[in-house]
Parts: sequence; structure tokens; C-alpha cells
Amino acid sequence: MGSQQLFRTTGLLFAFAASSAIAAYDANDLTLGASETQIKKSFPNAHCRELEWPSRAAERRCDDSRISFAGVDASVTFYLKRGAVEGFDVRFDRRELARVKDFLVKRYGKPASEGETPPAVEWQAVGERARLSAEQGRRRASLLVWRGAFDQEIYKIR
Repeated sequence: MGSQQLFRTTGLLFAFAASSAIAAYDANDLTLGASETQIKKSFPNAHCRELEWPSRAAERRCDDSRISFAGVDASVTFYLKRGAVEGFDVRFDRRELARVKDFLVKRYGKPASEGETPPAVEWQAVGERARLSAEQGRRRASLLVWRGAFDQEIYKIR
């Protein structure tokens, strides 16, 4: 392989990596790694405060109970550690699950896995995951997005 061809191949790989970063998991264009200032800019009604319990996953949380996500009424909680979003949870009426799933498939692509009972759909990217789920007998459904071990650590009290 000549140096010119290697240069073109490397350029294509960088372009692909950049396009993958654009397709990051988000809540109304706010992605993991965002700051509290960015949250307040995107969600002006968000209320931010210290987390009520000690956790390795997060130190602060920002809640907004009246947002629109995928065209449905929803609420969102962003969890921050060292000033950056480590995870977020979008909650909405379970009756809107199919509509939200269709939106996410268009936005995130084909899911990595799908379960029927309880309904759960997961997407995976390098270092990030997203899970759309609804528990039987519950009115609410949820989209949980995180990086690292956030999903296992957030409710472990330290």
C-alpha cells in the first residue's frame, strides 16, 4: 500500500469516526459528557442539585418534568459526575412506547438486542449504551442512556 493510499484510507477512517460521534445517544441533542451549563441552556426549566445519596456513578442531578421527546410528553433526569453527564433517564407514558421506539430506531439505528417480556430494546456504541424499557404493570416507560458502569452503580448506596 502506497503512502498516498494509506493517507486516503486514514482520512476515511477519521471521517467515519466523526460521523459516528454525531450519531451519539442524546436527549433532544444533549449528549453524554455535556455540562450543567449546557443542560440549563437546552432545558431552561431543569432544576439541578446534589444527589440525595452517595454514589460512584454521579454527584449531581438535573431534572426537568415537562419536556417533549420524540413528540411525546416526557420528563428527564441528567446525572453528572465531575461536571459532566454520565447518564440520563427519559420517562414517558408506556402507551407511547412504540412511537418512541420508532423514533429511536430512526435516530440510533438498528438495536443490538430486543426483548419481549418485559419490553426492552438496547443500543450499544463504543463506551455508551441506551436501553428503552417498560416494566409490566407500570404506567411509565424509560429510555436510560449511560456510559461505563453507570447503570450498575447509580443506585448502589455508598
